[in-house]
Amino acid sequence: MDILSHGLWGGIIWGRKNRRSFWLSFLFGISPDLFSFGIFTFARVLQMEGGGFGKPELTSIPNYVHTLYDITHSYIVFSLVFLLVWAILKRPLWEMTAWAFHIFLDMFTHSERFFPTPILWPFSDTSIDGVPWSVPEIFFTNLFFLAVIYGVFWYRKWKHKSVA
Repeated sequence: MDILSHGLWGGIIWGRKNRRSFWLSFLFGISPDLFSFGIFTFARVLQMEGGGFGKPELTSIPNYVHTLYDITHSYIVFSLVFLLVWAILKRPLWEMTAWAFHIFLDMFTHSERFFPTPILWPFSDTSIDGVPWSVPEIFFTNLFFLAVIYGVFWYRKWKHKSVA
């Protein structure tokens, strides 16, 4: 799934309390892709690696991106970090679960051919052969549901303000 959609899903599911909660959920929603593809993508945009825009050839993606992807897309790693933050803060930081939801969405929207989601890494390379989010039926369905959910949220918020 695209990085912006991950952030929007995280924000609407776990960030409805206030703006801080929204942006924290949004950031956790995009963090797995940001920390795995972000450096590479930035370098490509600057034409330092791989040259430009569009989907890169798998062979042109450096090994560090694959390693970071495995780390950031693992429920094992997520669980350890979530528990560590809970121990430090003495309370769960629920906005972090947008990260777990990112992994869940990627399980079904990544194929085995291009960055399958290693949900149990480092103990297993288990993944699901999903339907890529770039398939129009998946991409536009995702946009439709995001638009409907945000529309309902904003309508209810507007309606609540106009009644008060």
